[in-house]
Amino acid sequence: MKETKAITIPLIVLTTVFIFHSCKQDKPITPDNPLNGRTTAIFNPDLEYGTMNDIEGNIYKTIQIGDQIWMSENLRTTKYRNSDPIITTFENDLWANAVEGLFCNYNNTEDLDTIATYGRLYNWYAVNDIRNISPEGWRVPTTNDWLTLINFLGGDSIASNKLKEVGNLHWGDPFESNNSSGFTAIPNGFRYLSNEFFGLGYYNSFWTSSEYSDSKAGFLYIYYFSSKVSKGINYKANGYSIRCIKE
Repeated sequence: MKETKAITIPLIVLTTVFIFHSCKQDKPITPDNPLNGRTTAIFNPDLEYGTMNDIEGNIYKTIQIGDQIWMSENLRTTKYRNSDPIITTFENDLWANAVEGLFCNYNNTEDLDTIATYGRLYNWYAVNDIRNISPEGWRVPTTNDWLTLINFLGGDSIASNKLKEVGNLHWGDPFESNNSSGFTAIPNGFRYLSNEFFGLGYYNSFWTSSEYSDSKAGFLYIYYFSSKVSKGINYKANGYSIRCIKE
């Protein structure tokens, strides 16, 4: 809410203050990128966050956890680091059979608040593209990077409570989440081959940069009903979230 000013303040100054506070209220919009300022994610108010930006001017919060610095929001770029566009498709068959980098939004939404909050989904071919999906100075984490994070937070049986956003604004059940790490994991679901979308509000899956076969790569996932972080290998054609780690 706008702070009340003394009546001795000149009218032009008061008007300027009012306009400034009106722009900053609730969901401020940065002209350079319409997604900035729209996230409804609940970050840990007791921690100090940094910021970084990608090639499109998306601004992300960052957090130091142990010796690592992570993005505290899911990636939402539609371009590689060199400004080449990442291909997108609404067609399930095209998505399932692609062997090149793709992105999509959950349920193909175009709602800016949803995209800003949950980020976008990418197949692994986008992760591995030589044009680099990560912003300058950042990279997609390896499986070992994730293991370092999980171990620092007490192991895979309890780490997800320290990673997940607090409350049920986005998660289907807050369980015992405390977001003590500041990572602020958001359950944006996933896209599984040609079977469209699943799990919004209940799952968050993250790619690793680690490849295991011609068709499969490593990923991690967390659930709304568990404190566990699970690690697995799945099809490169799936659509998962990306969190980058500072180089």
